[in-house]
Amino acid sequence: MMKTFILIFQCKDQKGIVAKVSELIFKCNGNIVALDQYSTHLKAGRLFMRIEFMAEEKDLIKDKLDRQIKSIARYFKAGFKLYDKGRMLRMGVLVSKPDHCLADILYLQKRGELPVEIPFVISNFLGHREMVEQYKIPFYFIPAAKKNRKEDEILRHALQSTDFLVLARYMLVLSPKFIKTYGKDIINIHHGLLPSFKGANPYQQALDAGVKEIGATAHFVTAKLDVGPIIAQAVEQVSHKDDLKSLLLKGMSLEKRALNDALHAYIEHRVIRFKDKTVIF
Repeated sequence: MMKTFILIFQCKDQKGIVAKVSELIFKCNGNIVALDQYSTHLKAGRLFMRIEFMAEEKDLIKDKLDRQIKSIARYFKAGFKLYDKGRMLRMGVLVSKPDHCLADILYLQKRGELPVEIPFVISNFLGHREMVEQYKIPFYFIPAAKKNRKEDEILRHALQSTDFLVLARYMLVLSPKFIKTYGKDIINIHHGLLPSFKGANPYQQALDAGVKEIGATAHFVTAKLDVGPIIAQAVEQVSHKDDLKSLLLKGMSLEKRALNDALHAYIEHRVIRFKDKTVIF
């Protein structure tokens, strides 16, 4: 039986990295089916590499493979992650009253176009229960608000059963304590083209500024509001004829598109974080 693995590798650029890793895969009787690499500078840069390879299960013992890669990583002073492509990630969803991103996620996951497990949807809007349960996904109503975010209750669900969280228009800011305690990636969709128009009412901000493009941004959540590394953005032109209502309508489509692009890149392990930026293969 064939198995597919994805190796993410990053370190200071130096000679022999690709050759050493490729040789290891060859010795495991593996076949590289995709290899992407990027260096920030030819002489003094940082190398980012994503390798997808296949091999017969009998030729691969993941723990042994992991140890062999660790040996190469120590030699090059590199960081790496090894993923079994056949294992679906578990994605918890947090959402407030706006439902367009939630509806899109549920539909795509049901059709198999978004290959993730969704162990739950948590919302502070009870009206989503019927839609979520139609997809046979557990729904938890947690009436969080600015004065009581009920983060401990959310964490009880999130820590047990998720690999990452997505904020599909969750309208409350997560505290630094929540982010640190959760300790895994959280992806947010911001209804504005970051780094401009942070915080609340970004479409009104865009309208007031008279911009000719609006956008939506999917990014990693950090302790600072709306400044996490950007994963995907979507934009659309606007004109002097647009008002707030038309911008909001355009924005809903942009938000779904940017979040969809970001989630696909993330679950396919094509996103590498480095400092305040991302490399997307």
